[in-house]
Amino acid sequence: MYIQPELNSWSGRIDDVNDPKSFRYHQVVEMKSVNDELKDANQHISLISFASDEGVRRNAGRVGAAKGPDAIKGALSSIPWRLGNPSLVDVGTVQCEGENLEQAQAFLGEQVTKLLGKGNHTIILGGGHETLYGHYVGVRNAMGSNAKLGIINIDAHFDIRKHDVQPSSGTMFNQILSEDTNTNYMVLGIQEFGNTTELFNRADQFGVHYVLEEALVSMGETALNSMISEFIAKQDAVILTLCMDVIAAPDAPGVSAPSPFGLQPIFVRQLIQQIAKDDKVRSFDICEVNPIYDQDNRTAKLAAQFVNEVVRQFSK
Repeated sequence: MYIQPELNSWSGRIDDVNDPKSFRYHQVVEMKSVNDELKDANQHISLISFASDEGVRRNAGRVGAAKGPDAIKGALSSIPWRLGNPSLVDVGTVQCEGENLEQAQAFLGEQVTKLLGKGNHTIILGGGHETLYGHYVGVRNAMGSNAKLGIINIDAHFDIRKHDVQPSSGTMFNQILSEDTNTNYMVLGIQEFGNTTELFNRADQFGVHYVLEEALVSMGETALNSMISEFIAKQDAVILTLCMDVIAAPDAPGVSAPSPFGLQPIFVRQLIQQIAKDDKVRSFDICEVNPIYDQDNRTAKLAAQFVNEVVRQFSK
């Protein structure tokens, strides 16, 4: 189901009602339907929400991520807008009704295709990490089947489980790589003891380029940036997806599967800056913010800062 954007989703501190230099996100964001014509499309950054945690439920995780998009918007609202002229557009929400995950993912894909076709940079606020499959469908349809698509996943988990019974928040990359030989997958931040040996074996079979969390933080900036740039250079376009459970639990307690070990927020911010600045990256999703288990809105606030970093890079 598609829900039109609502201005009451955005509210926060107001320092001045007239001076743009004093504005915050909630004072600059526009409300548009996905069907509206957008002038100067290349100057638009579109936000679309995916209110779903059906995939998390199927994957036996802690449900509640369907409320994540509103929590992220609430935390984003009062961040100062220091990003110049590009306009930020909220184009509403795709909501998963009941157990109809596959239909919701397909519909999200249609909207992403539409937005990318208008020249927009697109940011999807999840939802469980099943958000990524709808995101992928939209980008793939926008590009065509022959284009080389790279997906960079900042995540503690491969999300490459078999989907013999039902797809879930843990199966997306198995679905994609089983069907699409023109997609390449890189995942950064894998937890060695957060994935079974069978999942590591399957990742090797698919040729997944992965880096364990402890190896990632010890690589050094030059080697890390070189590795990322080399991967991006081989693609025609790149999707960036971030699962918030890659962050250490003290900094991100409100997720489906909190990790006692994990990446530090400042390190993830550096990864986002390095990846999102590349012109081949036109879309991003952030997933697994679960307000039910959050503490002092800590996870939502951190997610909002990550979204701000992507908006910052896209606005350049």
